[in-house]
Amino acid sequence: MGIHDIPLKTLAGEDTTLGALEGKTLLVVNVASKCGLTPQYTGLEKLQERYADKGFSVVGFPCNQFAGQEPGTAEEIQTFCSTTYGVSFPLFEKLDVNGESRHPLYAELTKAADAEGAAGDVQWNFEKFLIAPSGEVVGRFRPRTEPEDETITKAIDATIG
Repeated sequence: MGIHDIPLKTLAGEDTTLGALEGKTLLVVNVASKCGLTPQYTGLEKLQERYADKGFSVVGFPCNQFAGQEPGTAEEIQTFCSTTYGVSFPLFEKLDVNGESRHPLYAELTKAADAEGAAGDVQWNFEKFLIAPSGEVVGRFRPRTEPEDETITKAIDATIG
């Protein structure tokens, strides 16, 4: 099963897969509303606006595994993201990115290594994985790498042609 085929749920609870976005370059991010890195939503939305018409989308996966920093309900998360940061990119159901209950999507994503060659567990909220239109993970960026950092934008540019 490829990354595009893994069953997911939207933040509204509807069944879906990343296949709905197949053919696009995706930046998959585990997000949280009450984290010191939460202002990265601004940069993520700027990437969405900058690249959306070029076959790109940010996709957010709320996660409450890091110091309980995403405690809200789906409705609270949606309201916070849209009213505080104007988020227009798709958000999915809250899930686990590490441990025994790690979601199958993150079981695949965490096989990818970062620039230093380290794979494995997600370190914290706002870790980013770049997926090429083919479904291949082509980049992994640790939480403190800002969304608009040149390493990310160059990688996006390379996948969208």
